[in-house]
Amino acid sequence: MAAPRPAVLDLRVIDAVVLDTDGVITDTARTHAAAWKRAFDELLRERGRRTGTDLPPFDIGSDYPRFVDGRSREDGARGFLASRGIVLPEQAADGTESLESLLERKNRYFLDEVRRGVHAFPSTVALLRALRDRGCGIAAVSASRNCGPVLRAAGVDVLVDVRVDGLDAARLGLPGKPEPALFLEAARRLTVAPRRCALVEDALVGIEAGHRGGFGLVIGVDRHHRIGDDMADRGADFVVADLADLTVIGRHDGARNPVV
Repeated sequence: MAAPRPAVLDLRVIDAVVLDTDGVITDTARTHAAAWKRAFDELLRERGRRTGTDLPPFDIGSDYPRFVDGRSREDGARGFLASRGIVLPEQAADGTESLESLLERKNRYFLDEVRRGVHAFPSTVALLRALRDRGCGIAAVSASRNCGPVLRAAGVDVLVDVRVDGLDAARLGLPGKPEPALFLEAARRLTVAPRRCALVEDALVGIEAGHRGGFGLVIGVDRHHRIGDDMADRGADFVVADLADLTVIGRHDGARNPVV
């Protein structure tokens, strides 16, 4: 059996680093999960009451990583609801439940939590500062439309050069993960070829997107030691439990390779 690849980020061959936001930069993945659970469970209880059926509630441990984590709001909601045999209209003028009203409610619950404060992982903040000190480009990416408020609330918006989020995806018509479009847009804005970018992700669909997009280095963050093997199977070059375990070597010389 081959030895695992050392967790080293070599800035002699990497010009920029693209990081997922929720769960990598900020500890908001669980905030999203809690907001989804509240919104989904309300819908399931009401649907069960009206139909006389017992619909299993949203399970953060299994349903969140399987259907929602890393995906756009629309894709995540549709995927989970389909698992319960539910299809909602996109919009409903008569006030009945719709996909639009479900997403608005989830977003409201999430922002309620964000206003109470957002925590950035100290090891990620340390990495961002080290990368800036060494002249490396940095992008924050998220499928969420709330990426900007989240980064500002955590006080780390000033540490990234580029942000690509759900608002950009809607405006530009970018497909969600596991398609690599969001990450490729970040590389384009950094004016760095994907093969000269490292990608840091904590979701399986994000790891797969980085692999599909041809990123030079794909780093998985498995904080709870649950999906490391799956990350490797999806294309992670190595997996760490925390970004404090990542060793940065070299220094960027200021001349980034153009996008090709």
